[in-house]
Amino acid sequence: MKIPFNKPYMTGKELWNISQAHASGHLAGDGQFTKKCSAWLEQRIGSRKALLTHSCTAALEIAAILADLRPGDEVIMPSYTFVSTSNAFVLRGARPVFVDIRPDTMNIDETKIEAAITERTKAIVPVHYAGVACEMDVIMDIARRHDLLVIEDAAQGIMSTYKGRALGSIGHLAALSFHETKNIISGEGGALLINDAAFAERAEIIREKGTNRSQFFRGQVDKYTWVDIGSSYLPGEIVAAFLWAQMEEADAINRRRLDIWDRYHAAFATLEGDGKVVRPVLPQDCTHNAHMYYLMFPDLAARTRVIERLKARGVQTVFHYIPLHSSPVGKELGRAAADMRNTDRAGECLLRLPLWLGLEEQLDEVIAEVRSAILEG
Repeated sequence: MKIPFNKPYMTGKELWNISQAHASGHLAGDGQFTKKCSAWLEQRIGSRKALLTHSCTAALEIAAILADLRPGDEVIMPSYTFVSTSNAFVLRGARPVFVDIRPDTMNIDETKIEAAITERTKAIVPVHYAGVACEMDVIMDIARRHDLLVIEDAAQGIMSTYKGRALGSIGHLAALSFHETKNIISGEGGALLINDAAFAERAEIIREKGTNRSQFFRGQVDKYTWVDIGSSYLPGEIVAAFLWAQMEEADAINRRRLDIWDRYHAAFATLEGDGKVVRPVLPQDCTHNAHMYYLMFPDLAARTRVIERLKARGVQTVFHYIPLHSSPVGKELGRAAADMRNTDRAGECLLRLPLWLGLEEQLDEVIAEVRSAILEG
């Protein structure tokens, strides 16, 4: 493929950091680089505590354990999301309740959440699609009135804000991703953000296989033992060392991604005016991180034609999620709260364009090829 959909970016310091982790004699979890990354997240996002994990999925699984779910409990979430959003809670015996998304931001429609609440509902999981914030004030108010936990799936949202607040800092808990397709990467990786101090001690125990090992290393207990359920959710120091190099360059990475996003957005304004596509919508009180650029097409056939034409020309574009409510397991273990027309439309009509650092030199070519593929009808 001449122009791939994604190409992992390296700042140049990653391999040096890894060598330093090795030289320190500590490659297991919670070494010097893990501590640096956690401190960076706490400072930049404003969370009470940040725990690095080996994936965003792991962070969501810890959150699901902290939610103290029981079989039959329900968790409200969008269907237009990655399977981990649902899997983490299904593994605890909970039932995902899918709510439709907004047609503008692709985020959960906050006006439809309350109607989906039952006496079994325990949590709401808003997903910040494309790094654009959900309507968190409304969601937090609903949660407060119904005594529900809010767990932000901010996998795509690092360095984005909602009304001046960093995504991941608003809900009781939040999960981040550092997968190779994200803005700041470590190959695989994630973090659990804890904003309610009541969860901090137990989260640390769950992350350390259900032991109080972290307290032991801080000298708070004279030995450590099995005190709760948990699993091995720590990343190794090689992963953290790679991630630290990215965090040190996070602002520069963000600026370059926004420049690419802005060039795309300007280039397709005319096509939107002509009714050929719909461009992403950014709410006025949000800042985004240029995690992705997508276009919405009138129907599945139009999107399929464009994907095939671009593939033939060496430009890789992809659709995104198959909605969970329409998946085999989603039908079996979850339920749609109501009509899912916007979710179904996104599943059939949304197309993601390449967006990675280094694409700048080929961006004019990508734009020209996309425009040509659309205008061919």
